[in-house]
Amino acid sequence: EPNRTSMDSEPMTTEPELNSKLQGITSKPGVYLMKSAFGKIIYVGKARNLKKRLASYFSKSVQIDLKTMTLVKKITNFETIITTTEKEALILESNLIKRYKPKYNIVLKDDKRYPSLKLDLNHPYPNLSIVRKIKKDGAVYFGPYSSAQSVRQTLKAIHRTFKLRKCNKREFNNRTRPCLNHQIQNCYAPCCNKISDNSYSKIVKEVILFLNGRTDDLIKNTKAQMIKESQDQEFEKAAMLRDKVLALERTLEKQVVVTTDFMDRDVFALERTAELSLITILFIRGGNLIGSRHFDFTETMSSDEEVIRTFIRQYYEKSPFIPKEILIPVDLKDKIYHEEWLKKIKQSKVRVLFPQKGKKSDLLKMAKQNAKNELKDKIEKAISDIELLLKLQKRLIMDKCPKRIDCFDNSNISGSDPVAGMVVFEDGKPKKVLYRKYKIKNVKKQDDYAYMEEVLKRRFGKGEKSKPYPDLLMVDGGKGQLNIAVSVLSKFNLNNTFRIVGIAKKDEAKGETQDKIYIQGRVNPINFGKEGNLLLFLQRIRDEAHRFAITFHRKRRSMAYKRSVLDVIPGIGKKRRVLLLKHFKSLKRINSATVEEISSLPGINSNIAKMVYDHLKIVNET
Repeated sequence: EPNRTSMDSEPMTTEPELNSKLQGITSKPGVYLMKSAFGKIIYVGKARNLKKRLASYFSKSVQIDLKTMTLVKKITNFETIITTTEKEALILESNLIKRYKPKYNIVLKDDKRYPSLKLDLNHPYPNLSIVRKIKKDGAVYFGPYSSAQSVRQTLKAIHRTFKLRKCNKREFNNRTRPCLNHQIQNCYAPCCNKISDNSYSKIVKEVILFLNGRTDDLIKNTKAQMIKESQDQEFEKAAMLRDKVLALERTLEKQVVVTTDFMDRDVFALERTAELSLITILFIRGGNLIGSRHFDFTETMSSDEEVIRTFIRQYYEKSPFIPKEILIPVDLKDKIYHEEWLKKIKQSKVRVLFPQKGKKSDLLKMAKQNAKNELKDKIEKAISDIELLLKLQKRLIMDKCPKRIDCFDNSNISGSDPVAGMVVFEDGKPKKVLYRKYKIKNVKKQDDYAYMEEVLKRRFGKGEKSKPYPDLLMVDGGKGQLNIAVSVLSKFNLNNTFRIVGIAKKDEAKGETQDKIYIQGRVNPINFGKEGNLLLFLQRIRDEAHRFAITFHRKRRSMAYKRSVLDVIPGIGKKRRVLLLKHFKSLKRINSATVEEISSLPGINSNIAKMVYDHLKIVNET
């Protein structure tokens, strides 16, 4: 158990007090936690020598860069945890970063937004599915891929070449005859025993080779098999194998050969500015460069070595594949601990190398060039976004740049299940974690103005608790909704705190050619002239709010429909309804379930299952 220094109730520590506290710090290894006002942990680091490392931040005789100096000024206190060894400090640092997610550390975000391919080996006839969360469930995962488009293209190529089953587990279990995919020779129909277990297993192994970048080996094996079938005068089988070879060779042509030793490697590069750090990984499988990914982080106090060290632990902790070699752009003094940790996860030796000459060094240079280009593109995009916002500020006659924009929209059908959605754009980009959904509670009849009034009161009626306020508030609906927004915010003395605008669709019957933007105190809409890109930007925000509100409304209506259909079945109360929906996931799946499948659930006997089955059958027929 590490020794921990005692802390008070987090008062702000003065500079002399920090220096005095520094004098009593041990020279042993350990972890330090930097704190801002009110004790919030903003940075966690580990050190072989705590006294020496902390002195590098606070000692005036030690030169530190301007960025780190600026961040150090935000530190009002620190805490140390002494460990027995540097290895313990490394493990503790990693755990504390995961726990506290400090602002100025490298914290790898959850990969849910990146799609992966899942191969469920627990099933006798595995298939591939696209998922966004990797679980420890015995399945094999490939990815994550950089985009949904790239993973769909990969899946399409696999289905075309290897003909794995495409149906889900429920469809597979209920299938009585081969589907259309089998008829067009795009599936071997394992659901109807059209292929043996052994033959399907061989195909699955080929798919794993393909997804692991072993296309060369796969082509070699397939060619050998093709020659054998030809010699046995099985010309139809040989022709199919020939087509597979051609398809694989087309895939191989798209890959870049970068080494001749056919080894798997991940190659890291790090590029930084004062505001942004970017890590690029090149994925080399079997000597072929098969892809790359970029990870960007804002303000950080970490040195290059600390950035790479922290990133390696966070990245490979969740990665479905660890290569035999990892090439990094800095020399990690504690790399032996990382190699031990990686070996424990991979169950085989992993080398972490910092090559300074030769072909491996050339790979680092290639990764560095990719990182430079990506960082340059990100900076140019950020500058472009800022310029657009500054132009928007001028056009809308605002006192400050609209860095945060909130937009509201309502959704209902003839007054049923009315809802509203709020989307937030920060620095020109959607900030989905700040989106909000609202169920209309107090308006009993259809009234779009009343809907907007209720939602704005709920958003801004809590005073200080409503913060942060936007720089620009946009409501969908034109003059009427704008007037409602101004009226509501006037009651809270907020109408002059930020700019309020309304956006209305063009009226083609009147010959209007573009949507209109209205601002408070002006009768006519804003004329954007040659700056049509500003209007397009506001339209994009409005469309996102519209999409968000409609999606929420459809979900509410869908749930209401599920409840109404199941509630009228005798013997189905709230508990059984929840049980059915939780088990089958959707009403569609309940519709396709058999009486036996429904009655297998706890608390549902065969009589009730028959009533559910018969009732849903009647509903579907009508």
